[in-house]
Amino acid sequence: MSYPGLAESGRERYVMEMLQALRAFSDAMDRMHGGMKGDMDMNATDLAAMRMMIMREQRGEPVSPHDVARHLRITTASTTKLLDRLEAAGHIERRPHPRDRRARVVVLTDTSRQEFYRHFGERLRGMREIADRYSDEELQLVTRFLGDISTVMDPEQ
Repeated sequence: MSYPGLAESGRERYVMEMLQALRAFSDAMDRMHGGMKGDMDMNATDLAAMRMMIMREQRGEPVSPHDVARHLRITTASTTKLLDRLEAAGHIERRPHPRDRRARVVVLTDTSRQEFYRHFGERLRGMREIADRYSDEELQLVTRFLGDISTVMDPEQ
């Protein structure tokens, strides 16, 4: 992408190509998530909550309703409605916290987890195959870059 009257230096060209690639990546993510939202009858907030739960589950971290509210930046009332909706649809269960019996945690149902991986599994495998083409140093650089970009796009994360 070039702008009229702006001579592109080598660096400017690389920056513009990176921004175009980032935009294409963002569009591809939107399309991928759009397909899942339709298939699982979810809205964007529901899907964002599910993705967060999957990531925390993979790290072995429990998810509280408060964690969901903080991640999505929604009120506790909105979180309750969201969790009620996901529970009624069979996507999540509320259970006692494993260490604090006064608290509750939110967990994905086996069916919902399977559905999530049915949608994303092939794409995740493809992404891992691509990542395997890069050296550890290159992956660290990409990770740092994406983290920095994420911070600019969402400074409150």
